[in-house]
Amino acid sequence: MIEKSLLDLLGKEKRGLAVTVAWMVFGLLCNLAITAGICCMIGIMVQILAHGGQPFAFIPFFLLALAGILLRYLASCKVGDQKDALGRTVKKRLREQVYGKILRLGVHAAEEVGMAGLTQMALEGIEQLDLYYSSYIPQFFYAMIAPVILFLITVWIDWRVALVLLCCVPLIPLSIIAVSRYAKRIFSKYWGKYTSMGDGFLDSVQGLRELKIFQADAAQQEKMNQNAEEFRKITMKVLVMQLASTTIMDLVAYGGAGVGIAFVISGMVNRSLSPIAALFLTLVAVEFFLPLRAFGAAFHIAMNGASAGKKILSLLEQPDPIWGALEPSPHASIRMDHVSFSYDGKREVLRDLSIDFPPVGMTAVVGESGCGKSTVVGLALDTIRPNRGTVTLGGVPLSSLSREKYYAKIAAVSCNSYLFHMTVRENFLLARETMTEQEILDALQKVNLRDFILENGGLDKPLSEEAANLSGGQKQRLVLAINLAADREIYLFDEATSNIDIESEEIIMKNIRALSRKKMVIVISHRLENVIGADRIYYLEAGTLREQGTHASLMSLGGGYAALYTTQKRLEMGYAEVNNQ
Repeated sequence: MIEKSLLDLLGKEKRGLAVTVAWMVFGLLCNLAITAGICCMIGIMVQILAHGGQPFAFIPFFLLALAGILLRYLASCKVGDQKDALGRTVKKRLREQVYGKILRLGVHAAEEVGMAGLTQMALEGIEQLDLYYSSYIPQFFYAMIAPVILFLITVWIDWRVALVLLCCVPLIPLSIIAVSRYAKRIFSKYWGKYTSMGDGFLDSVQGLRELKIFQADAAQQEKMNQNAEEFRKITMKVLVMQLASTTIMDLVAYGGAGVGIAFVISGMVNRSLSPIAALFLTLVAVEFFLPLRAFGAAFHIAMNGASAGKKILSLLEQPDPIWGALEPSPHASIRMDHVSFSYDGKREVLRDLSIDFPPVGMTAVVGESGCGKSTVVGLALDTIRPNRGTVTLGGVPLSSLSREKYYAKIAAVSCNSYLFHMTVRENFLLARETMTEQEILDALQKVNLRDFILENGGLDKPLSEEAANLSGGQKQRLVLAINLAADREIYLFDEATSNIDIESEEIIMKNIRALSRKKMVIVISHRLENVIGADRIYYLEAGTLREQGTHASLMSLGGGYAALYTTQKRLEMGYAEVNNQ
């Protein structure tokens, strides 16, 4: 009933868990003191009414009950405080662990789990674990201890009643175990449906424009309705399971208490059990079952929390990328030496690839779609690592370098580069905190955006989500300006001019060529016209290096590069002629 792997996540907070359970046990003892005080007061008052006697003889027991009430109130407050502190501490630590893991994994975290799944895991999943740790686990240990304490106290009054009550208690755990086998399957499906529905909703919102353009919004709505209906059905199964388990536990709890009370009555009739003792046992009988009954009622919390916890554990257990602590060499070349890589372990995207990127100059990697161009960028960024071969900077494997210091040397620009929902100035300061306003304006001037930004709100102009208040070309130029102002040694451009206007493309390529005179510039481009001026061009086919050289030397070879360039040029000229007509 307790997942050991989830319990281990508590770490040092296990002490807080022990304190919580101790206060719950103390509250139980206070309840017993209150019950004993009331029973004794009733017994004394009945005796006074029947036979006379000292009228204030019940006062000590009244004080006992009153002290029990006050201490019970204190215990309840302490239990609430401890549970709240335990929950808040666990949530904070888990969020730090999950966020830290996502940072260490980098882009692979989003690729493996999905952005919606990561969001739900880090928010809703941890909230469910908060309830698991603060409510379910303390109640579990308390439910195991409470019946034993009650037995040890009541056995001195009537061992038969105490034994019967203790023997009936395990029926509740047995009923929980019977339900849990079914519940685990339900909750694993429940959490899966929940994250799947979130992923689908996020996809639909992000792709709403495309859905409208292709008139596929009705079909997508139907698909979302189907996902929502499946989630509704699994939710109803969860509720039915919870109702059934609660009903079973109520029958066991009150049935067991009823059996105990029947033995109490039998004791009064056949074993001369005193009325006060009988009243105490009757009132205490239900206490044997209430802790386990409350534990069972929290069972659905445990199952939901355990399902979320297993997903969090699967994320936390993923191996971290191995990095070293060496200082990267300044102005060094990147070399990929006999590199092979496969995403699925079957089809190799790159095969025995050996290429160099000098510390200064523009190096282009080109080829048809699927030849492995973007994989080369991933290897250079160390977001992926080769299955065979090595990637080095200045002769040192990237895995031996300090990640922070290596990334401090790199700037990466792609057609998917992200601009944050904040001001223009704040986006620049993310790249370098010490950046001055003049440096920002100079970078904007280089990409022909200075006047536009100043005339439309200035540097404190807020960008909307995904920079929707900029055109595609303006967005790409702003991304380039931010990276230019960051002033890094290595620049990687992965299809940085895709899907933008000709004017923006010319501005970006002009800046890339200027940058290559003093920096390492790696350009990945499907459009060969953009790499004519490259110092070196690598032409890939099916993951292997087929040709290398300058544009002129590759054209003179008349091989695959020349054929691809000629085909593209013919298509572009034909497209231009159609537009002119």
